[in-house]
Amino acid sequence: MRLADAAKPTFARHETFHPRYGWFRKAVSVIDDRPDVFTRADAPVRIGVGKNMVRAIRFWGQAAKLIEKNPQSPNRRSPDMIPTDFGKYLFGDSGLDQYMEDPGTLWLLHWQLLASPCVLPVWWLAFNEFHAVEFTDDQFEEAIFVQLEGAADWTIPHRSSIRKDVSVLLRTYAPADLRGHTGIDDRLDCPLRELNLIGRSASADGYRFNVGAKPMLPPEIVAYAALDYVVRTGVRGNTITIGHLTHERGAPGKVFKLTESDMLDALKPAIDDAKQLALTVATGVIQVSWEGKPDVIANTILDRYYDAPLSEDRGRHSTRLKTISPVARQR
Repeated sequence: MRLADAAKPTFARHETFHPRYGWFRKAVSVIDDRPDVFTRADAPVRIGVGKNMVRAIRFWGQAAKLIEKNPQSPNRRSPDMIPTDFGKYLFGDSGLDQYMEDPGTLWLLHWQLLASPCVLPVWWLAFNEFHAVEFTDDQFEEAIFVQLEGAADWTIPHRSSIRKDVSVLLRTYAPADLRGHTGIDDRLDCPLRELNLIGRSASADGYRFNVGAKPMLPPEIVAYAALDYVVRTGVRGNTITIGHLTHERGAPGKVFKLTESDMLDALKPAIDDAKQLALTVATGVIQVSWEGKPDVIANTILDRYYDAPLSEDRGRHSTRLKTISPVARQR
């Protein structure tokens, strides 16, 4: 997968704010009563944050595929926002994890931020194309700039925009630097730091991606992401190799920073519990195979994970089942 196929050329739309606790849910809840709230002059009062934070909450809601522009909005220049099916599933009135109490929700949001179509191209490059073991923020920024120069389809953004995206990414995932010269914004926690995807290196100003097993990453979330990746990328047939799911750009292995053996270990419990999934070996290569539509299987796995009982009335319950995967609407 190429950057131009996976992401949109948008940069520094977050107003330099990393996502805060409660922002993902708030992005969904505030538009329930007022779909136009983000464009109203009194939005800061209604939402209870500053003007720049209003724009940041809207951005993070869209980036995580929780809210989207209303295609039927009468104001085309400043359209109303509506929750996506995925947003309603997690954070709507009957959302299954409205307060992000389940650790799997954080991993799921991380996957959605990076899944195609991604509006965080710097982040997509960081997780899929950046291979340094340890790095400083300056080295990180330079590597991203070089990668963007190679994206011939895009106009290269201003260097300051790349710097802002790199800074926000590190504040989103890396442990806070609690030394005296940091500001209050750096000390405010981001929920995605709990994923421990980026750590501090031995050097004072260095970082490192934590590649390897993720004990807090639920197998069901990995299985969901694998099947979601299959749908989003248009994989043909009914098999995909563990190697593909680990090493291909945009695949769960890249996004979750797993090795091939970690990917296999993470998937196996979910596959063992899913009748429509199996591990097979063809010419010495381990594959995941499925029977049926991969998006439907993914939905069922996620429902089971959140312990949402399936109604015997499949027609009545099918609306919620359709809400899990926003793929068809966003590809």
